[in-house]
Order: sequence, then structure tokens, then C-alpha cells
Amino acid sequence: MAMKIRLARGGSKKRPHYAIVAADSRMARDGRFIEKLGTYNPLLSKDSEDRVKMDLERVQYWLSQGAQPTDRVARFLEAADALPKKERANAKKGTPGKKALERVKEKADKAAAAVAAAAEAAAEKVSDAVSSDDKAE
Repeated sequence: MAMKIRLARGGSKKRPHYAIVAADSRMARDGRFIEKLGTYNPLLSKDSEDRVKMDLERVQYWLSQGAQPTDRVARFLEAADALPKKERANAKKGTPGKKALERVKEKADKAAAAVAAAAEAAAEKVSDAVSSDDKAE
């Protein structure tokens, strides 16, 4: 039997409340489960003690029996120091989108145009100064 430690949604519309359960992976998300291991209330503030409650002894038991936690539950367990933290590869997180790239390109073009205009103005001043010195002689 493929066991999972996962979230089962409860609560009303737009007011979610989750139960952390040990269930057969083939059962429906909110369907039959073997044991309730804790609760998760996402509406509470992140620093609230009541946001995530788990019976860590039972969670450790199910992990020893081969149950696999889902990504979200694994993060809860990492925060509770029940699992070692693992690296996650989110390759697209650091790359800007199309509009941001366009804004950066426009900004660079404007800066290049401003530098070119300033250089042209400086060159014009130098040539005017040189020509006025030639006239003075």
C-alpha cells in the first residue's frame, strides 16, 4: 500500500482548514484516511503557534513505515525539525518575465542615448572653446 502524509481540505468556501492525515495515495484528497496526524489553518498569521499542529511521534511512525510526505507537509516537517531540509530547484524563480526584460532594455537604451547626447554636447563645447581660442589669436 502506497502511503502518503498529506493535507485533506475542510472548512467552508473561501475559509479553508486542513487536516494532516496519513492516507492511501489512491484515495481521494478529502476521502478515506487511516489516521489524523494534525491540523493546518492557513488563515492564521505565519508566526501563530496554532497555524500548524502535528503529533510528531505519529508522523515519525508513519515515516518509518514508508509513508511519503507531500511537498507542503514536508515543509511543515522541515520547519519542525522532523525532517532534514532539502534543496529545491526552482529554475524559473530568478528569471524576469518578458515585460520586465522589455523595461530593462528600454531603460538601457535611454541611458545610452543620454550618454551619447552628453558626449556630443561635451565635444561641441570643446570645439567651441578651441575655435574661440583660435579667433582670439
